[in-house]
Amino acid sequence: MNNTPPSIIDCFCLFEQTQADQLFLSEPVNGVYQNFTWKSAGDEVRKMAAAIQAMGLQKGDKVAILSKNCAYWIMADLAIMMAGCVSVPLYPNISAATLQEILIHSDSKLVFIGKLDQPEQAQAAVPAHIAQVCFPFYPIKNCLNWADLTSKQTRLEGKPEVDLQSLVCIIYTSGTTGQPKGVMHTYYSMNFAVAAFLKANPTIQKEIFFSYLPLCHVAEKMLVECGAIFTGSCMYFVESMDRFSKNLSDTQPTMFLAVPRIWEKMRDEILKKMPQKKLNRILSIPIVSSLFKKAIKKKLGLSRAHFVFTGASPINPAILEWFSKLGITIMEAYGMTENLALSHANRKNATIFGSVGTPYPEVSVKLGEANEILVKSPASMLGYYKEPGITADSFLDGYLRTGDEGAIDENGFLRITGRIKDQFKTSKGKYISPAPIESELLVSPLIDQACVVGSGMPHAMALCILSEAAMASDKAELVNQLHLHLAEVNATLDHHEKINKLVLLFEEWTVDNGILTPTLKIKRKMVEDLYQAHYTSWMNATEAVLLSA
Repeated sequence: MNNTPPSIIDCFCLFEQTQADQLFLSEPVNGVYQNFTWKSAGDEVRKMAAAIQAMGLQKGDKVAILSKNCAYWIMADLAIMMAGCVSVPLYPNISAATLQEILIHSDSKLVFIGKLDQPEQAQAAVPAHIAQVCFPFYPIKNCLNWADLTSKQTRLEGKPEVDLQSLVCIIYTSGTTGQPKGVMHTYYSMNFAVAAFLKANPTIQKEIFFSYLPLCHVAEKMLVECGAIFTGSCMYFVESMDRFSKNLSDTQPTMFLAVPRIWEKMRDEILKKMPQKKLNRILSIPIVSSLFKKAIKKKLGLSRAHFVFTGASPINPAILEWFSKLGITIMEAYGMTENLALSHANRKNATIFGSVGTPYPEVSVKLGEANEILVKSPASMLGYYKEPGITADSFLDGYLRTGDEGAIDENGFLRITGRIKDQFKTSKGKYISPAPIESELLVSPLIDQACVVGSGMPHAMALCILSEAAMASDKAELVNQLHLHLAEVNATLDHHEKINKLVLLFEEWTVDNGILTPTLKIKRKMVEDLYQAHYTSWMNATEAVLLSA
C-alpha cells in the first residue's frame, strides 16, 4: 500500500475536481471582492503553467514571485509548480539592489511582478535576460500581461507527476542576520510539515483563512497557503494595511496568525478607546463581561476564530494574558524558514503562556552547547542554495542549529530565552540576552518598541519608541511613569543585566526605514548603526530616563 501523503499539486487537483464551484480565493480590489472558485482558479493556473512551458522554461527552472499577497500570487505559485518549475517567493518591499542580487543568485528565468507600491522601480532592477509577467489587476507598462498570455494558451490538462524529492521552492531569509540566504525545500518536506501540523491539530477541517503577512514568509506560506490548499479551504486577502481592520472584520476567519507587533497594535487600539481601569470594571461583571467579549471579538474580526496563533518572534506573556481575559487564547508557535516553521507549538487545552509549546509529531529536539535549541525532522531544509559550507555549519549530527537559546521543562514545553547571536558582553565581561529584557519593557503600554544595547559599555541601555498614547501625554508624568516601570523591570534582573538608561525615541521603527524586517522584527545592526554615536553621551547623562528630542 502506498502511504505517501498527497503533494500540494495532488490536493489542488483533487479539490479542483470535487468542489469545483466552491470559493477558493477572494481578494478585495478597490473595495470590491474578486472571487475565484477552485474551477476558475484552476483554469488560470493551468493556462499559465502551459504559458510558462511555452516560454521555454524547463523542469527545475527557477521562477520568482514579487508581489504583495493577492489571489494571483497563489495562482502564480501553483502554475510554477504545475509547470515543473521551482518558485522563488520574494518580499514585496525588497530593495532594488537585493532584488537584483537574489534574482541573479537564484538563477531565476522569469519573475511575476504583481501588487506593488512602486512596480516600476522593481522592474528597473530586474536583469534584462529575465522575463517579466504582471498580474491582471495590477498591469505594468512594458511587461507581459498574465491575461494576454493565458488568452492564447490551451490549458495544461491532467495531474502532473511530482517527484517528492525534487525542489518545490527556494525561500530567501529576511536578512536579520546578514545577507539573505536561499533555503531549499522539497515537496516531501512540505508534505511532512503539513501532515504533522494537521496531526497535532486534528479538529482542523475546511477553514477560512485571512492572508496579509508576506506569503514569501515561511509561516504564512505554510499555515495559510498550504493550510488552505491541503484542506480545501478558502482564503481571503487584505487590500492594504490601511484597510486591515475592515478586511479582517469582513472575513471573520476561523484560523488567524499574527506576529507580536500586530497583537501589540490591536491591544493599543482597544486601550485607546477603553482605558484599562474601565476595561477591568466591565470584565468583572459576569453577564456584561460575556456580551462585551463577544462584541470585541466580532469587532476585531475574530468571532469565528478557533485557532489563533502568534509566531515569527517572541511575544511577551503579558500580551497573551491580556487577550485571554477577553476570551481570545493565542497559541504561540516556533519554527524557522529552515524547517518550514515546523518545530514547536502550543495546542488547544495545552497552552502555557511564555512557552512555545511542545514539539510536533516526529520532531526531535535537544539543547546543545550554550543551551542552543537543536531540532531534527524530515521538514528540515536540503540546505542553502549554492552554499554547501554554510549548510554544513547549520547542522550538528543531523540536527538543525537554530541559533536560539532555550530551556525545556519536565513536560517538554520549550521556552525561548534569547538569541545566541544577539547576546552581548558589557565592559564587565558578562553576557546579556536582550530579548527577555525587551519583552519585560514592552509590558508597558507607553512603550511601543524596545531594543536593549550595551556591547562594550559599562551597563546595558534600552532604546525605546513611545506609543501614541505616551506621545500625547504630559512629558513630566510620562517620565515619572517610566521611572517606575524601569525600576520594576530592573527588580527582576540580575545585577549585570540591569538597565542603566531608558532612552525615549520618537521616530517609529518601520519596514520602510529599514529597521524592521518584513515580519516586523528589529534589525539590531541597523539600530546600532543609527544610534551608536549617541551612546556615550546618553550613558553619561545624569537622568535614568532620557528624552532624545
